Amino acid sequence: MSGGEVFHEKQRLELCAIHALNNVLQERVFTKETADDICKRLAPQCLMNPHRSVLGTGNYDVNVIMAALQSRELAAVWWDKRRSVQNLCLDKIQGFILNVPSRVSLGIVSLPLRRRHWLAVREVNGQYYNLDSKLKGPACIGGETELRSFLIEQLSQDVAEMLLVVQKEVEDDGTWLKPDDPRK
Repeated sequence: MSGGEVFHEKQRLELCAIHALNNVLQERVFTKETADDICKRLAPQCLMNPHRSVLGTGNYDVNVIMAALQSRELAAVWWDKRRSVQNLCLDKIQGFILNVPSRVSLGIVSLPLRRRHWLAVREVNGQYYNLDSKLKGPACIGGETELRSFLIEQLSQDVAEMLLVVQKEVEDDGTWLKPDDPRK
């Protein structure tokens, strides 16, 4: 990432997991080839790999994302949606990867189908950005208050899920979560 520019990789094939990883890291680190290698490591004996599309066009699962982050000394913490996003310790979180429902379209025609889609959210120069690869470019969310509202809105969808991208030691010590109020 150079002087204030926000890195944003756009959607290609079913590679949203790779785009979300690269966007949250703010550089092109992972490719289809590196993701396919991770799939082979996760299921070496499988003829039909369960961690990606049968067609080989991507559609990688959460295991690939978690293994990719581990290869960079990072961790993915699965967020329990029953908790309030107010409990997030934002200064300990490098970014967010969300899995949300997404409409399926063929060209300009939107089909009445919904699939799962990975997208990244990241802070750059004091502002949070929606780095969804389906967007034309990065979309500024704003500061911490706007981020929390954005996350609440995204997680209000029944099937939406969120991963917190943190340093390995932050995962280990749990500092991504604000400590409980001792007065309670």
